Amino acid sequence: MGPGAKLRRNSGPGHRFLLNFGPHLRPGRIKKFFGNISFVVLLNLLVKPGWVVVENLVQDRLGHAVFGTFTALLNWTLIVASVSDLGTTQLTTKRMAANPEFLGEYFPTLLPLKGWLSVLFLGLMVGSGWLLGYRGHTLTLLALTGASLLVTQYTQFLRGTLQAHQRFNTDAVLSVLEKALLLLFVLALLPVGITLDRYVGARSVAVLFTFVVLYALVTRLYGRVRFKLKWDHARGLLKASLPLALITLVYGLNERVDMLMLERLASPAEAGYYAAAYRWVDAIMMYLWTVLPLFFAKFAFVTGKREEQQELLWFGQRVVTVPLLFVCAFVLFRGEVLFWQFTHSTGPELARMTLSLKILFVNVLVHAFFAIYSTLLTSTNHEKPVSGLVAGSIGLNVVLNVLLLPRYGAVAAALNTLLCVVFVSGGYLWLVQRRAGVAIPWGTIARLLLAFGLLCAAFWGLRLWLNQWLLEAVGAGLAFVGILFGTGILRVAELKALRR
Repeated sequence: MGPGAKLRRNSGPGHRFLLNFGPHLRPGRIKKFFGNISFVVLLNLLVKPGWVVVENLVQDRLGHAVFGTFTALLNWTLIVASVSDLGTTQLTTKRMAANPEFLGEYFPTLLPLKGWLSVLFLGLMVGSGWLLGYRGHTLTLLALTGASLLVTQYTQFLRGTLQAHQRFNTDAVLSVLEKALLLLFVLALLPVGITLDRYVGARSVAVLFTFVVLYALVTRLYGRVRFKLKWDHARGLLKASLPLALITLVYGLNERVDMLMLERLASPAEAGYYAAAYRWVDAIMMYLWTVLPLFFAKFAFVTGKREEQQELLWFGQRVVTVPLLFVCAFVLFRGEVLFWQFTHSTGPELARMTLSLKILFVNVLVHAFFAIYSTLLTSTNHEKPVSGLVAGSIGLNVVLNVLLLPRYGAVAAALNTLLCVVFVSGGYLWLVQRRAGVAIPWGTIARLLLAFGLLCAAFWGLRLWLNQWLLEAVGAGLAFVGILFGTGILRVAELKALRR
């Protein structure tokens, strides 16, 4: 019997929980990891809500049709920019997490390779935009937006080095720097007037400044890298990253194709309505896209160790899901209050945005439960089946969009997205059990579903009694704390163990 087993035998339930994470995640380390997650979330809470409010104001000033056109351009550039990475960011994070010497050996090839790929895909982005029917000034905006996103891609690639070396707090600060700068720039533009050109320019300046800061920091931490493109290294890296590139492509299409198809098949105004609803989804989902990369690095670190993967999954299921349960319940009961800034919108327009928002937040709820299973699969060399699953979801989504978007617009786009995420999440569960060989924590999922049901009942009762959204949210929040302890999702012993 090893020392870990003896500690498990002699410790209380809180300490047993912490000691189940193996030698690389001892109580002190899991406590530190939980602290990393908390710090990331805190920073995002300080910046992202303010950004959503300001972007709502920008859309209200520009109008739904103008902002809908910009959103379509942005989403097309997001799709192409995500492909330009060719999976190298995730591959680099995985390789460096397992082997720190990877950085010194391969970065002289990776850095110039990423630069040339960005230039290539910028040309493809503008050319494909022309084929989609964009001309003149609109095509210029597409090129500027695309160039900014490719720089953002490069920034995310450099941030992967920080994540792989477990520098999560530093990465957290950099993850919000761009949005914080853009928030300040837009606020500065409000007195002189917001135009689409000024807005796109402000985004570009914020992106470039963030890249310069991150590049200087990485150089200081790991030394200056001399570019030396080795074709054998490049071929090996691209071959290894292609499965991840396919995942990036299908995820980008799955998340972004709706906005583009709405603008092309329905109208720019419908794309604007959907953008107003999806903005809140994007803001809340940033919790997932901030926390899940940390679990990606941890899962990659324990590749092949199923017991440790299981314990990390059990821990992550609650960390990922619990905060989103409250947000989803609030939106389902009081989503209309999130559009208070749209003073120039009509009643039917607000109703359309609200309905789209509520459908999309059911989609967030499904992600809250099952997105971590995709992270486990992609970080432990199961990229190909995940790619096939998401590709099937894209095919379903495109077919539904072609059939329904021209008639039902933004509401149809939201419903199609929900149907596809239910399909793909079921596939994740099957793959984790059959391919990864990791047990699904069904008991935890059942308790989380019970907690969500009780929380919705609390919101319903408070709405009948109080009929004031802020008081309802406070009351439901207090009730939710009791629900979490009452259902066993949170335990006092675990919290005490984390404090020590």
